[in-house]
Amino acid sequence: MNATFELGRIAGIRIGVNWSWLVVFALIVWSLASAVFPSQNDGLSDATYVAMAIVAALLFFASILLHELGHAIEAKREGMEIEGITLWLFGGVAQFRGMFPSAGAEFRIAIAGPLVSLALGVFFLAIAVLTKTSEEIDGVAAWLGYINLMLLVFNLLPALPLDGGRVLRSALWGARDDFRWATRIAANIGRGFGFLFIAGGIALFIFANSFSGAWLAFIGWFLLMAASGELRYLAVQDALGGLRVRDLMVRDPQTVPADMSLGDFMDEIVWPNRYTTYPVTENGRVVGLLPFRCVAQIPRREWDERSVRDCMLSRDEVPVFDEDDEVVEAVGELAEGPGRGLVLDGDRLVGFLSRTDVARALQTGGLRRRGRR
Repeated sequence: MNATFELGRIAGIRIGVNWSWLVVFALIVWSLASAVFPSQNDGLSDATYVAMAIVAALLFFASILLHELGHAIEAKREGMEIEGITLWLFGGVAQFRGMFPSAGAEFRIAIAGPLVSLALGVFFLAIAVLTKTSEEIDGVAAWLGYINLMLLVFNLLPALPLDGGRVLRSALWGARDDFRWATRIAANIGRGFGFLFIAGGIALFIFANSFSGAWLAFIGWFLLMAASGELRYLAVQDALGGLRVRDLMVRDPQTVPADMSLGDFMDEIVWPNRYTTYPVTENGRVVGLLPFRCVAQIPRREWDERSVRDCMLSRDEVPVFDEDDEVVEAVGELAEGPGRGLVLDGDRLVGFLSRTDVARALQTGGLRRRGRR
């Protein structure tokens, strides 16, 4: 799940928000202001309900962020690399790079988030029950305590990729020392929960005329897709296991100077060497990637006025790999980015890896040979 915009960093961890978060934020504010708070805190003004709803929704997503930070900080303690945290339609997701180092490490990372939710739930309920500051604050605190405990219960369902599913996988992994077997069991249980939620949601929507049934079915669809994704990723691991970036990358790719005009690029580079993407260099250093489709979108009359620099993706926007990186780890970055990545030795360009190279390896069953573009 890619971030639409970034909020900043906490403890060195990038925090981003996907556009879909705005949708669920608006739905939460609407439901709290129009139904939940008026039924629980009767007699307040409409403006007060809206203010309570906005505060509650913001604190709810702050709670989700703290939940994901629990996972991320524990993962850093276990020596894993954290790509960032993204808030989106279904709450939040902490993105890790690489495999869990051990079953024990996965358990500790998985349980860290629910422990944060438990602490937050108890904290907010204590405010609502013990402090008695004002009806508005108590109402918001009570809902936050309830929703954090509900989040805890849901996340502890033994369904991969939920936290409970990861706890289950870590237990199975530790018991049998077989990560793939444990993943298949936990992911298939996750698929089962997905089908169950979809069926239950449809039944609620049709027979009870409840819109919450549609939301339950949507959550079930998400579980089903996510669990199936875990199984697909496992299949990719089986096919690509042991392969390094050097085994698939294109060596010594055609490069383009950053200050070359697009007209010269078309005349001198494209016609004799037509590819979909070109690494861009400046003073011998790689500074980005030039997708050919970008040039094709610019009117021909502007080619002599525009340079490669105007059209390229900067190095910060492009995945960068080392020759010794495992292909399995590179797949995720290729899927989320522009589909192409630079292979560098320091600042020296040594190769180029694309989704096409990986797809070719998958089609050939992960044969240990270098891909050719």
